[in-house]
Amino acid sequence: MPPEPLVLLSDHRIDAIALGESDEPLVDLRRVPDLRLDSRYADEDGAFGHLREGVVARLLDAQAALPGGLRFLITEGYRPLDRQQEIFDGYLDELGERYPEWDPARVYVEATKFVSPVHVAPHSTGGAVDLTLCDADGTEVDMGTPLDATPVASANACFTAADNIPDRARRHRRTLITALTSVGMVNYPTEWWHWSFGERYWAFVTGAGRTRYAPVRLAMAT
Repeated sequence: MPPEPLVLLSDHRIDAIALGESDEPLVDLRRVPDLRLDSRYADEDGAFGHLREGVVARLLDAQAALPGGLRFLITEGYRPLDRQQEIFDGYLDELGERYPEWDPARVYVEATKFVSPVHVAPHSTGGAVDLTLCDADGTEVDMGTPLDATPVASANACFTAADNIPDRARRHRRTLITALTSVGMVNYPTEWWHWSFGERYWAFVTGAGRTRYAPVRLAMAT
């Protein structure tokens, strides 16, 4: 049987998920010493280093189960809506210029393989995190592609189940998947590094009737 088609954030079923809100605060990861926070996407307000309290707890539990001294290296959590819009528009423009033969509908769908439309953006709820694995010294392990590699640039090797990556990278991805799924988090299948809990994509994958987290402002942080 052919593989099931990927469900992207452009799918109308994601947009149809009802929004719920638990009022769970955002936690500043700079105050959580057991989680390693990378600064490559740091912003002036430190928004990138915030996640919902329940997501932080799940990451700590998942990290405790990692083998061989591995740890998570977190690159981005919460993302304000205006920043999300900026990234999405920029990638739309990049794809449109690179593939002028694509119609606007295709450009939109292809863009959602790498960045979410604002109205369903997981990062803007504080429930999504981009992360990789590192050793005790903070050195990243081989995951097959750089974190945030685009589908176009990586020939889809950024897809979580990609088979055009080395065996060692595939083993590392399995380690990441095992740890994070064990605590109830879900992966966006075109980005091996993107995991979430409580937002619309999570609700779709798990069959929840509504989200636990809606888009929030950084003022919810503790």
